[in-house]
Amino acid sequence: MAQEGMFWMLGLSSVISVLYYNRIKNQYWRYFVYYLVFIFLAEAIGKWGTSIVDLNKIGFYNYIVIPIEFIFFYWLYAAKSLNKPKLFIGLSLLYVISFIPSELFFTSARKVMYSLNYTLGCLMLMILVVMEYYKQINSSNILDFDKNRMFYINLGVTLFYIGTLPFWTFFELLKSYREIYNIYYATFLVLGVVMYLLFSISFIWGRQSS
Repeated sequence: MAQEGMFWMLGLSSVISVLYYNRIKNQYWRYFVYYLVFIFLAEAIGKWGTSIVDLNKIGFYNYIVIPIEFIFFYWLYAAKSLNKPKLFIGLSLLYVISFIPSELFFTSARKVMYSLNYTLGCLMLMILVVMEYYKQINSSNILDFDKNRMFYINLGVTLFYIGTLPFWTFFELLKSYREIYNIYYATFLVLGVVMYLLFSISFIWGRQSS
């Protein structure tokens, strides 16, 4: 039930972003619309694609979907919000390079998520999240935080990616402790719903002009 809720909340967030597209089509925020639509389509392929084609879901998510998620957020945070394009390039390269030791030394540990890449990706994203909070706190518009689109995005990313990091990092270990695993998995799904809800709110209440 919660898994369906996360999927359809992503779908709703995608629809809302498309409805608000005309307001932001001349801003870099239009790429956030493309991102949400892409992720929804990717999740739909992951959900129903195996009944149509022979899809390697682990490879599909670990080599396509998740890297695009991380690199997009690196771009949104570092290159656009923080205006540090070199930081975006550096973090993206470091993330891509992290696949090399994963390919060489952790092939036997691959089950659902490549934990080395995901953990490093989240840790670098965490740095950007903290930098964004620092920027928002020190902004002259701090009292109008509810109109700041990045406030909602940053909160959603904090809850989902940072909040569920222990679950994916220790995924294989947690599977041996079903009660703890079920609690973490349920939390992962609920936080996913909350994140996409916050993404939707960012389009409805966010008023950034850039």
